Amino acid sequence: MEKFITDSIQDSAIKDLAKVIAIPSFSSDPEANAPFGDGPKKALTKVLEIADALGFTTYEDPEGYYGYADIGDGDKTFGLVCHMDEVPAGDNSAWDSDPFKLVEKDGKLFGRGTQDDKGPSLAAMYAVKAILDAGYSFNKKIRFIFGTDEETLWRCLAQYNKKEDPIDLGIAPDAEFPLIYAEKGLQQSYLQGAGSKELHLNIVDSFNAVPGQAVYDGPKQDEVMEALSKHDFDAEQKDNVIIVKGKSVHAMNAPEGINAVVRLGIALADVFPNIDMLKFFKAFGEDANATNILGDVSDDVSGKLTFNISSLEITDTQSQIQIDMRIPVKVKHDELIEQLSSAVKKFNLEYVNFDYVAPLYVPTDSDLVKTLMSAYQDVSGDKKSKPAISGGATFARTMNNTVAFGAMMPTTPDFMHQVNENWSKKDMRMAMEIYAEAIYRLCVK
Repeated sequence: MEKFITDSIQDSAIKDLAKVIAIPSFSSDPEANAPFGDGPKKALTKVLEIADALGFTTYEDPEGYYGYADIGDGDKTFGLVCHMDEVPAGDNSAWDSDPFKLVEKDGKLFGRGTQDDKGPSLAAMYAVKAILDAGYSFNKKIRFIFGTDEETLWRCLAQYNKKEDPIDLGIAPDAEFPLIYAEKGLQQSYLQGAGSKELHLNIVDSFNAVPGQAVYDGPKQDEVMEALSKHDFDAEQKDNVIIVKGKSVHAMNAPEGINAVVRLGIALADVFPNIDMLKFFKAFGEDANATNILGDVSDDVSGKLTFNISSLEITDTQSQIQIDMRIPVKVKHDELIEQLSSAVKKFNLEYVNFDYVAPLYVPTDSDLVKTLMSAYQDVSGDKKSKPAISGGATFARTMNNTVAFGAMMPTTPDFMHQVNENWSKKDMRMAMEIYAEAIYRLCVK
């Protein structure tokens, strides 16, 4: 098996990676032809400049939503679906180095975007460059698609799919190896009901995180503490505030967490039994698969539904919670929503849609999955890891016949969205070699 990646290729990839790391590209207020702010637009322009210098033919959407870079010829298009936006660095002083300067230390590359998704994007681009340098030509058009809104609402690729022809097959280098062949549907919604004169609350967290803490500063605190104790929920009271403690995890792993908002809601239902929203909490319990409300919702490919409640708001006029559901790939979305809408009516609640992202499912016996798996196994030597399913969401699900493939190795520490985000040069080199071999098998042989 031919080795495609040289020291020179990796060094060049790192040099260009530094150029996009230097551009803070988290979402901000829209500007002219920059719908998600100046940062994502600048990063998009820069990565297209890099692709152009490598010999790609590039295009930047005049409205600033997306861009792409093409190379090779053929009747079919192999896509690599990437993104140039990122999450904010947070407190820069918490980093050991400037998050917007690529710093190499102890064999690791530090900077916001090194893992998610600027590093993998440049690694895959230079893998294509390495194949060309080895003297091969492609039998398919290879298209790198660069989004600018992945960390928020994916409006960039919604525009791409409206304006551009679909790809025939592809990968999203925005997860981990070996590959993810199934991603559950993602539904984020609200349940709304009547308000209350006796209890006001304003507890709001991110849709996609199990709340690890819930702060209660309302009335009847002694009774609330007694109810929490009765249910054996961890909480403390001081300075007229109750802090209910839980365990925060990503919403896709909701059953592994401890939902502090749910625990508070259950306790409050004992103290304020006439509030419809709290009656729902009591019925829901702590079952993050929502079995008490919906029964068993599962399939033989991706397992059980997960159901995360991440807020509890009550005013004089309205009560509201926000929910995040990860829906098994074979479950019919519209039927599930109809079932949920009917179930919550028993509590005088109304279902309100916020956002839905359809599932991904590419069978493991498909040519795409088999080819990618064989390339991964032959290059890495890892014969044990199997194709995976995920409750998470990648751009792969926006395209035909596309799966999430790398770029993190199974042993790579996860620093995505975290302080001191970094990617080891060793793991980057391995990812580049896997990408080169996979693309060679799919687009050359």
